[in-house]
Amino acid sequence: MKKLNLAVLAMFTGILFANAQSPADTGTYKNRKLQLEEVNIVSSYYHQDGDHAAVTGGIGSQNLTDLSNSIQVTLSKYDTHNRKHTLNLELGIDHYTSASSDKIDPKTISSASSADTRFYPSISWEMENKNGTTFGAGLSFSHEFDYQSIGANLMFAQKTRNKMGEFSLKLQTYQDNLKLVYPIELRTGGGGGYREHEDYATAGRKTYSGGISWSQIVNSRFQLMFLADVIYQSGYLGLPFHRVYFNDNSVHVEKLPDSRLKIPLGIRANYFLGDRVVLRGYYRYYHDNWNINAHTASLETSIKLSPFYSLTPFYRYNHQTGTKYFAAYQAHTSADEYYTSNYDLAGFDSHFFGTGIRMIPPHGVFGMQRFNMLELRYGHYTQNNGLQANIISLNLKFK
Repeated sequence: MKKLNLAVLAMFTGILFANAQSPADTGTYKNRKLQLEEVNIVSSYYHQDGDHAAVTGGIGSQNLTDLSNSIQVTLSKYDTHNRKHTLNLELGIDHYTSASSDKIDPKTISSASSADTRFYPSISWEMENKNGTTFGAGLSFSHEFDYQSIGANLMFAQKTRNKMGEFSLKLQTYQDNLKLVYPIELRTGGGGGYREHEDYATAGRKTYSGGISWSQIVNSRFQLMFLADVIYQSGYLGLPFHRVYFNDNSVHVEKLPDSRLKIPLGIRANYFLGDRVVLRGYYRYYHDNWNINAHTASLETSIKLSPFYSLTPFYRYNHQTGTKYFAAYQAHTSADEYYTSNYDLAGFDSHFFGTGIRMIPPHGVFGMQRFNMLELRYGHYTQNNGLQANIISLNLKFK
């Protein structure tokens, strides 16, 4: 199994800090050398199960396990004009096993498609001047067996004169390439077994998005943020190994339109309820031209057990209406122009709840001064169509 080991990441972090120079201890001098600000290491385990797998036409096991590890390093320096430059480097590796993906070729006991590893590095840079203006840019890359993506983004942000508000704009694009791995019985020539080095046809997918936000400190206890995005996708927007069974018992590959426009609108609010409780609320409305509408609301509470230990219970509710292109197993007809039995595109209600514990001791976690924070979180996710999932994550921060 290909995954990063937390001990190796921690050792790497220690090397970074050992080589980082401490900032000068003065109130006016801005260190011109590149400094290590913080390192975040996140590791999570996710497991789900259900009986509506899209690979087998909306029926069958959705059993899936995913192990995810990532490390993010933040570096900064000031230039001769006292502008702060921040460099973020991130590396992530996910490894999953999937019962439904194994059914791309059901004749095998355990095909190569039953598991895969995703590798996704990224880099971003930001520069903020003394007037509160920030410019930034970033690049990202993601690769797995049948999918490759290259991303780029630009951002601009401007604080108000009193530093109580900030407007930001972000533009992003992802240029994706998919291998067209069809179900074994629908491949040209049909019938043959899975071949690990088989040459597959490819298809492209392009995503362009623009987002704006406004954040405002209303007073010492209350903060607000408004968010709006427009996302446009074109190209091959389905997945070639998703089967669709028609009412005449024939089997087809999922077919969806070659363009999609998404518009999510959101609002965040943080309220400091005394010295020990922080409430974080979020609401999002989503609409796209595939006739999917969704409402998402969440609340997270940070409860201080002491100045250095906190509990973070959370709850999120989502209601989604399904696309007009969705129908269940053997419910599509030959009259349908587009068709899918992917329950992610169906109507459903979901609940996600859990809690976490965060430790920020004054002398470092376990007495290690640079080991600034440890957070352990558990969440349970459920949909009213039978899907159940659990996730546990560990976040370590070094400063």
